[in-house]
Amino acid sequence: MRDKPDLVTATKKKYHQLRKEVIKCLYYNNMLTFTELSKLTHKSLPLVATTVNDLVAEGYVLESGLAPSTGGRRALTFLLNKKKQRYIVAVSMDQLVTQVVIYDLLNQVQLAPEIMKLSLSEYPNATKILIQFLKNYISNSGIPIDNILGIGIGMPGFVNADFGINHTFFKVEGDGNLRNHLTKALGIPVFIDNDSSIIALAELKFGAGKGIKDVMVVNIGWGIGLGMVINGSLFRGHSGYAGEFSHIPLSESNKLCACGKRGCLEVDTSILVLVERAKAQIASGVNSSLEQLFLDERKLPGDHFLDAAKGGDPLAVSILSDAAFLIGKGLATLIHIINPKLIVLSGRAAIASKIIMAPVQQAINEFCIPRLAEYTDIQVSEISTEAGLLGAATLVMENCDFK
Repeated sequence: MRDKPDLVTATKKKYHQLRKEVIKCLYYNNMLTFTELSKLTHKSLPLVATTVNDLVAEGYVLESGLAPSTGGRRALTFLLNKKKQRYIVAVSMDQLVTQVVIYDLLNQVQLAPEIMKLSLSEYPNATKILIQFLKNYISNSGIPIDNILGIGIGMPGFVNADFGINHTFFKVEGDGNLRNHLTKALGIPVFIDNDSSIIALAELKFGAGKGIKDVMVVNIGWGIGLGMVINGSLFRGHSGYAGEFSHIPLSESNKLCACGKRGCLEVDTSILVLVERAKAQIASGVNSSLEQLFLDERKLPGDHFLDAAKGGDPLAVSILSDAAFLIGKGLATLIHIINPKLIVLSGRAAIASKIIMAPVQQAINEFCIPRLAEYTDIQVSEISTEAGLLGAATLVMENCDFK
């Protein structure tokens, strides 16, 4: 008799897990049939049909007409119901800028994104600033807290997503659990992860990596991050910190990195470093449109630098090309070790894709064994401007309880 409650509990757990998987499949793929859902969830058609019908009764899912004919009877398709009024708060952070947006279950923006300049290294009270920023944004949306499934935050630093701790930024008292601290302060479930990891998630679910099992996503920004998708899943490593691409020792300079070591890739390739290099050359007499652009404080110097490179400024193009070549040299190392199907170049620098692609490919041709290189595609992200926010939304979908 004691086994029966356990059996009931296990059955309910399996049902709720399948319910969650169905919702996630529809979120990532928009419209699906029973057969497609069965293949994606690896569950039988009758079980999937029962679950979907229950979700239709709950108002979570809608029938969406018939699928195109494949020669037989046309199948019924389903999609998530935005009238269910369930929302996701997505937050994308880097060392200098924080951006937030609210999506519905169809990833449609519910309130215009809001951007706040926040230098994490300069503000010891960054946690309080972030909390107030999010409280104000959510309040302005007019959306009841009970209708928000969760808040996903991608942030820089050594982030242990499982334990909810950022060991680099946002120090909190007690056990250091930033996730729990934010959840308590905001009254909404919060999920945190490294910014490069969630960009990789976005590429896997919505971008160039969709349907590909082995993908490396390089986040070229104020630092050089890496998200690794291996066998279809985000790879975090033994202790959760895999992907610190910017700290592989490829620099030939003796500059000290922020991590305390010398020779890191980041000291020669981060956008912050490239800006300082440009300013030094301008000071030495080199002519560049950047001299005037840097006077405009309405945009960050790094964004001015990328705009100038994209616009063909010789100095910006030269500096960015040198950095891209060094990044390509690092990618050659990754190709030798991981042998990925695809490498996606993402992050802020993706807007200057025509500048960075050639030197990256040149470095791979020069330093990578051809037999390996020819089986790895290099692409620039097509969703780079929104990847951080989409990845943060994905973080919620992967971890929340669908109430």
